Parts: sequence; C-alpha cells; structure tokens
Amino acid sequence: MTKVVFMGTPEFSVPVLQSLIDHEEYEVILVVSQPDKKKGRKQIITPSPVSLCAMENAIPIVKPINIKKEYQEILDTSPDIIITCAYGQIIPEQILNAPKYGCINVHASLLPKFRGGAPIQKAIITGEETTGITIMYMDKLMDSGDIINQEEIKIEEKDNLETLTRKLSQLGKKLLMETLPSILAGTNNRIKQDPSKVTFAYNITLQDEHIDFNKSCREVFNQVRGLSPNPAGFVKLKNKTIKIYNGYQSKERSLKEPGEIVKFDKEGIGVCTKDYLYIITELKLEGKKQMKVKEYLNGCKDKLIGEKYE
Repeated sequence: MTKVVFMGTPEFSVPVLQSLIDHEEYEVILVVSQPDKKKGRKQIITPSPVSLCAMENAIPIVKPINIKKEYQEILDTSPDIIITCAYGQIIPEQILNAPKYGCINVHASLLPKFRGGAPIQKAIITGEETTGITIMYMDKLMDSGDIINQEEIKIEEKDNLETLTRKLSQLGKKLLMETLPSILAGTNNRIKQDPSKVTFAYNITLQDEHIDFNKSCREVFNQVRGLSPNPAGFVKLKNKTIKIYNGYQSKERSLKEPGEIVKFDKEGIGVCTKDYLYIITELKLEGKKQMKVKEYLNGCKDKLIGEKYE
C-alpha cells in the first residue's frame, strides 16, 4: 500500500482527498492544511474543509502557520508520495525532495497558463473558452514543475466560479486517479513547461472585486461570474457597498455614462457599460441578505433611474 501525505485546504480539494481515502491501493497517513480561521458574521474559528474531511475519516492533521519552518512532522511520516491540491503555501524543498515518488500537485488550469492561487477565477474573468486540470511535479517555484498529465474542459456561458470549481474538482479527482499508477510505476510523462507561454493568476484582491462599468459589457459579465458567489464583485452607490452575484448581457446599446442606471424591468436593473447594457439580476445590499433584483426593486424604482454606480 502506498503511503500518502495529502496537502490541501478548500472545498475544491475535498473530492481529491476523499478519492485517495476510498482507494484500497493508497493509505493517507497525514493531512496538512491551513490553520483554522474565523468565519461568518460571528467570526467563529472554523477548520478548513480538508481538515473536516480528515477528521471525519480519523486521519491525523497538522496545520502549520509557516510550513517553511514547521515541516519536520511531515518528514517524520516517511511518505511514499506527497499530493498537494490548493494547499495555499509555498512548499519548501525539504518536503519536495523527501518522498520516493516525489511531490505531485493537482492544479486547476492548463499550465503553463494561470500559475498561482486564483486560476479558476482568472479563467472566467479573462474570458477563456476552456480550462482544465494539470497533474504536475512540484518545484521550488510556484506551479513551475514538469507536467505529467492534463485534461481540458469547456467553460460554459452559464458557469460561474462555484459551478466551474465543482466541475474542475471532479475532473481533478478523476485525472489524479488515472495518472497515479503511471507515476508509481515510473512510466508517466514528464513535460517541461514552455517559459514563453507562462501567465499568472495571483490571489484575488479587493481591487479585482470592484466592478468597473467603464469596461465592455462582456468584460463586466465575465468579472461578475468569475467572482460569484464568493467573494462576489461589488459596486458603490451613495457610499454603500452593493455586491452583484448574477446578471446578463443585453443587446441594447449604452447611451449614457458607464455605471448609470437607465432602466429596470421584471428581469433586473439595466446599467450602462462601455458598449451595451448589463442587466443585474441578483445582488446584496450592505447589511441585507442576497436577493433577486425584483425583491430589491419593490418601492424603489423611481429612486434608481439616473443614479450611478461607482
């Protein structure tokens, strides 16, 4: 039985971990995840989804604050292979060089495109038509290791961050299970990444979350769905933050300044962009719950026309 140390943190990583736990050929001897964090309005300290999965399966967990200094416990398990999936820290060479079969990563892009911590968000926001999963060897630089296997999927118009993450998580589980036997047998591919094709998908910042209606309607559409439902893109109206969760591209041309609210109907709020109207259909007012626009419009339609989102 192959001894596995698994390193991951978000919900995206859970199906990958569970597939290893369920497979009779692999024994997950340790799970490494990010430290517990405060969550929700009440700021309750909560374990990561991967930590919860490990707890449910009675697997030992370590949660280093700084893995570059706190790695000995991992080495002491003497794993045959280390598998990482959206762990969230740069892994030191002491760990990378320890396992017999290496340190393998499940990455949510078609490398060398979109190295970094937000490849799914950036794939949608930048208007990519496809994305995929890369199984790769870990290296000391971020997502720079040799490619072992890849599989592509289409990004549908109806996809947002949540739906595409779910699809890629399932694809990552499948592709890892298909690829692991060749890694253990030493028959796998090992393809160098082309440096001329490298792009980056750094973690999303507050600036990335701000919806800019000076862009084209298509760009606004992609930005909204690439951030929905969490953290969700936002705009300002009279110094209040409004989060936008869903909307669509209208065929109606923008005739006013970008950001100006010019119409409403049962479908939503029409906002000018650089070219066409963007119709907001789902949002959240500051201090309120997420709602459909038709709930928001009750009693406030006359106050909206002519207002401008900042």
